[in-house]
Formats: sequence, C-alpha cells, structure tokens
Amino acid sequence: MIQGLITARHLFLHAPTIVRQFRGRGVVAVLAGHPAASPDDLSRLRLSFLALRFPMKTFVLPIAFAVLCAACGNHPSNETPAEARADLSAAKAPPASPVVEWNKALLQIVRTPGAQPATMHSTHSFAILHASIYDAVNSIDGTHAPYLVRIADASGHASQEAAAAAAGHAVLVALYPSFSAQLDAQLQQSLAEVADGARKTEGVRIGQEAADRLLALRAGDGSADPPIKYGFGTAPGDYQSTPPNFPSQPQLTNWSHVQPFALRIASQFRPGPPPALTSDAYSDAFNEIKTAGIAGSTTATADQALTGQFWNGAIQNYWNEIAQTVSLSHHLTTAQTARLFALLDLALADSVIAFYDAKYTYNLWRPVTAIRAADTDGNPDTSEVMPGVERSFDSLADAAREATLSRIFAGQHFRFDLTAGARLGREVAGVVLDGLLTPRDGKDDDR
Repeated sequence: MIQGLITARHLFLHAPTIVRQFRGRGVVAVLAGHPAASPDDLSRLRLSFLALRFPMKTFVLPIAFAVLCAACGNHPSNETPAEARADLSAAKAPPASPVVEWNKALLQIVRTPGAQPATMHSTHSFAILHASIYDAVNSIDGTHAPYLVRIADASGHASQEAAAAAAGHAVLVALYPSFSAQLDAQLQQSLAEVADGARKTEGVRIGQEAADRLLALRAGDGSADPPIKYGFGTAPGDYQSTPPNFPSQPQLTNWSHVQPFALRIASQFRPGPPPALTSDAYSDAFNEIKTAGIAGSTTATADQALTGQFWNGAIQNYWNEIAQTVSLSHHLTTAQTARLFALLDLALADSVIAFYDAKYTYNLWRPVTAIRAADTDGNPDTSEVMPGVERSFDSLADAAREATLSRIFAGQHFRFDLTAGARLGREVAGVVLDGLLTPRDGKDDDR
C-alpha cells in the first residue's frame, strides 16, 4: 500500500507496491497494488499545515487529486517497485530538483505580506512559472508535446537542470522584480550544482528563451487589467459584502476575463444556476450550514468543526507543497517533475478563472448573509488554519473530500456550491490531462 505523512507542509510517500493509472472521462484514478484495487485503496495519510493567509477554493481539490495521480502513478507494470525505485534513483533522478526549488521560491514570495498584488491571483504566476520550466526542459527531453514554446535548435544534450533554473529565475524576476536580489542568489546556487561546460551554457540559454517567449505570449492576457466595479444587490439572494470587514468591492471581479491557459473560454464548463430560494434543495442546504457552520454549533462534531478551520487556507499552496514531496518521494526525473507541476498549475489557474466566471454570473449571497437575512443568530467560523494540528486520511481522495466538506463546517459555502465546484474541477482537469503535454510519437506516458 502507499503510505504518506504530511507534516508541517510536507508529504512523505513510501511506495512498496506498483502504482498504476487509468483514465475515464478525463479523470485520472490511482490503482494501487493490483488491477482490481480501487482509487481509494491507499493507506494512511496524515496532514498538518502551518497557518496560511489566503481564502480556500473547493474546486481545486478534484483537479489536484487527478493531476497528482496522473503524474506520479507511472511506474511500468513489468518492473517490481524496488527495481523501479532503484532505476529512477540511481540512473535518472538528479540529487536535487530545481523544479521543486523554484516552486518553493514562488511559495515563499506569495506568502510574503504585500508581495502578491491583490488584483492578481497567485495561480496565474504558478502556471506561467511551471509552463515555462516545462517547455524549457521538454525542448531538451523531447518526449511530450510542448505547451506553447518549443526551442527548435535546442540540443538534446543540454542540461535540463540548468534550463529549469534559468526559466524559473527569468519568470519570477519578471513577475516579482522586487525579489530580484534573492532570486539572483538562488539562480547562482542552482547553477553551481550543474557542472560547467557546454551542456550548462546551452541549458541556461534554452531556459531563458523559453521563459521570455512564454511571458511574451501571456502579455496582455487580461491579468493586469483593473478590477471591474461591482454593484452589490439588495434583493434576497443577491451577493452582498460580508463580515468582518465588509469590503466596498469584492475581489478579482475581472478574473473571468483573463485568457485561460487550457480552456477555450472561462464559461466552457459553467455550472447551472443555484437552486431557487424557495426550493427544497436550497432549504436543505441552508438548514445544514445554519446548524453545522456557525460558531459554537451544537450539531457539528468537534472533529467537523476542526476541519472547517484546518482547511481554511490557500488550497493551491497546499497541493503545490504536496506535489513537491510526491515528486521527490517517487524519484521523478527533472522532466517528469516539470510535467507534473505544469499540469497541476495550468489546471489550477484555469479552475480559478472558471470559478470567477460562475461566481460573478450568478452573484449568489454567501451563507453568512443568507443566515442573517433569515433573522437567525450566529456567524460563520472564519478562523485561519491552525498550526500544528494533524489530520489522518486513508487516501488523497479522502483528504480532498474532507477539505470540500470543510467549507460547510466553516460556514463558507452551501453544499450545492461544493457539488458544482467539484464538477467544475473535474471538467477542467480532464481538459488539461487529456489535451496538454501529451506523449509524442506514440510514446507511452511513463516519463
């Protein structure tokens, strides 16, 4: 079985059995141990995250779960697990992963107070970072289709590690120029681990060119446009400013107008409208969150109340950290790691664009407004993630399900919001997994 431990934002996986994958309607599932095993047939996972400061969105959970399973469930079935690990560790895996290190650099930046512009969602930066790294590395590796950029004259002997470092540095300096000094120092550290010579020089050139070209292609994608002035409604069901600060404008009102990375348009998988306020479906969801999602709820168990606080952070950061440790514990090569993060973060970025399309199409009030408007007592539990608290799960899927349901116990979303968000996430993940970064020339998908 697969065993995992996520402690203080790290995931440690041990894989004494073969992990395999299959695709169904664009959703990737994990088979562990033998062909009859279910996608949930994983052993214990334990999560513990330090406090984070960003709002969580449920729709990223099926995306992240699908992408991680797809990218890491890739040992050929004719190898024993020990052979697979030994082969990857001894012959392919670099001593350190520049892809992971530059992902860590961006995580540190977006967690720095004031570094991330309030009008720019961080998933946009992660997508550009990892699409650039992937296109640089894949120009050398050549086993998969490019995302947007292929360096035609790239040497197959160039250093993939140098290319990844150069691409990561170029993107982050362009997006966060105030961090140039520390990013320059990290580039020097990354390149110091690559032997000097023509391979290193060529890798740096490829990485820089891939980043420059992808940044140019994404220029004018709408992400820098100013927010659209929003008018709050006053009728029952209309979205209204929420406590505790009652902001004069909601966030990212322009984000549905950002050019998607994989979807044709933001509304490609727009969910249907929420249930009518007079419907049984709405009444059921209202009563559930009114009793289970208020502070001091007498119906939610202590464990349910804990989940509402535990998952109340930047979920995209959680899954990027999980991907970091998954890639290292599975001994992925630089090319494999680059593809994993590109798939994950392209999907996350488009899920956010699609989410805001639905949000500002239907403009439904939040539960806190609905409950107060119904003249009931109590407020949602809006506490941040609790440092040092540990949770245990049987699988990544179980963790995703709990994180989804936590929005009810935190008083943040109705159940029908969660259902629609999960469906939207699966649709976006299907487009990314089936249509992007696919194997070339009939090669199998094990790299």
